[in-house]
Order: sequence, then C-alpha cells, then structure tokens
Amino acid sequence: MEFNKLFDHTLLKQEATSKEIIALCKEAMQYHFASVCVNPCFVPLCAKELEGSDVKVCTVVGFPLGANSVSIKAAEASIAVDEGAQEVDMVINTGKVKEGDFAYTEEEVRRVKEAIGDTTLKVILETSILTDEEIKEACLASVRGGAQFVKTSTGFNKAGGASVHAVRIMRETVGENVGVKASGGIHHLSEVEEMVEAGANRIGCSASVNIMKEKELF
Repeated sequence: MEFNKLFDHTLLKQEATSKEIIALCKEAMQYHFASVCVNPCFVPLCAKELEGSDVKVCTVVGFPLGANSVSIKAAEASIAVDEGAQEVDMVINTGKVKEGDFAYTEEEVRRVKEAIGDTTLKVILETSILTDEEIKEACLASVRGGAQFVKTSTGFNKAGGASVHAVRIMRETVGENVGVKASGGIHHLSEVEEMVEAGANRIGCSASVNIMKEKELF
C-alpha cells in the first residue's frame, strides 16, 4: 500500500466550519489520501467536493459516545450513505462491552451493516477504556457482525487514543482479512510507523499533511 493511502484525513471537531471542510477535501485530493473523515452533516458537501477524485467520503455514526440506540445508529448510517458516504465509522456501546454483553455488540454492528449494504464499516472500540480481554471480545463480536475494520478510538476520550499495544491485540485477534484502523492522538511519522508495524493498515488523524511533509524529509 502506498503511504498516503493509509490516511483517513480527519476533521471531527465540534466547531468545524464548511470552509475548513472544503480545505480538508482539497488537502486530501492533493495528497491522494484514502478518505476524509467528517461528521455526518458534512457528507453532502464532501461528496460534492470530492466528486471524480480517488478520495472517499468517510463519516461517523453514534459519535463520540456510542450510547445512541441501535435504531438511531442504523438510521444515521443509512442516511449518510444515501448522502454520499462511502465508509462509515460507528462507535459501539462501550457500556455493553464493559458488562460483557458482546451479543449486543454483535447485533448493533450487524444492524448498522445491514443498513449500509456494501459500504465499508469500521467499528470504533475506544480501546483506552477497555481491558485486553474486552478488546479481543469486542473485535470478535464486530467481525461476527460484519465489520471490515476495527478501530481504536474516537480521539475524544480523555483516557487516551490509539496505542501500539491495543493495535497489536486487535491485529492478532482479527487476523489478516480484517482491517485495523489506529486513530486518536497520532501526530508524527514515528507514531504512524509504530502503528503500522503493530498491524494497522489505516490511520485516522488530523495531522496527515504534516506527517506527509515529515516523511518527505527522509
């Protein structure tokens, strides 16, 4: 995989403006990133800006807490795809994971996957607040539900974002046929390289352009 295609170029902050989203899309096209990752309200704008390019539109569902009802998550995902999203990153209900209710996790992933059909689904675990065993079981439930990727973090939890340790567990658990996305707190080339070495094959970050410039120095 080409290095630039690792990145979901991300802007999910609450105060993001349309102008900033358009700039995000232009950067993504310049560097031919895998996607832009934006909040659902910006999906139509990104679909328009990226039309005809090799950059996909990615959005988030149940973001950032994952505490929405399953029906709301499925509906949100379906609407986003109808409006132009080509990848969906959903946040699972972390409370259910902490309770050990992995049947719930599997079912909510399945419901969202059914709502979006062939669209790529990535499942956000929020690994910084899970035990190693909970990460493993959440990964397995997500795969059973139909996820194409498991993802570390929203980047909004105070406990932290992606870690090499979590990525390694995720890759060991899902094997080679499911993607692993590292996201949350990744700002430098060395961190990307560590995540890839641990098994990540997609990186979600807002520092994508700076990381590309850092790489060009070598």
